[in-house]
Amino acid sequence: MKFIATITGQHIDYADIRPEHIVIEDIAVALSHLCRFAGHVPEFYSVAQHGVLCSQLTPPEFALEALLHDAAEAYCLDLPSPLKRLLPAYKEIEARLDNAIRQRFDLPLTPSKVIKQVDLMMLATERRDLNLDPGNDWPMLAGVSPTTRLTVTPLMPREARALFLSRFQELTTG
Repeated sequence: MKFIATITGQHIDYADIRPEHIVIEDIAVALSHLCRFAGHVPEFYSVAQHGVLCSQLTPPEFALEALLHDAAEAYCLDLPSPLKRLLPAYKEIEARLDNAIRQRFDLPLTPSKVIKQVDLMMLATERRDLNLDPGNDWPMLAGVSPTTRLTVTPLMPREARALFLSRFQELTTG
């Protein structure tokens, strides 16, 4: 079998990824069950909640892209960046998934620079609020400060999924 069956009954074929098979409910369910930092956090904190928080920190015109910036992980998991760099085939599939998601939701095909900046700001904020690896240097955060606009308070998957879908509705229906 070269596909996965999603919660809504879609089949995602990794060899033939199609935008029409991408469904927001599948993304919300999967991301709400994926824990950030490979699970190495004091309490469960989902990729879905991370996306919502990123979307709240961006200018409105980038909010949907920020919400969905990790949506490919709904189909290929949230691998830690150091591991991901060692797996070029994985990165290629993740890029194809990201492209299909961008097409499906009419996002720019090239990620906006502001999204990377906000993602790093959220990483710094998560590090602060979740007390991750205190006392050690994270070189990717050099010059990046946590936001003062929010505090990360982890939600359970059901709450994170509802928040993600609500934010998606807000951004796509006005």
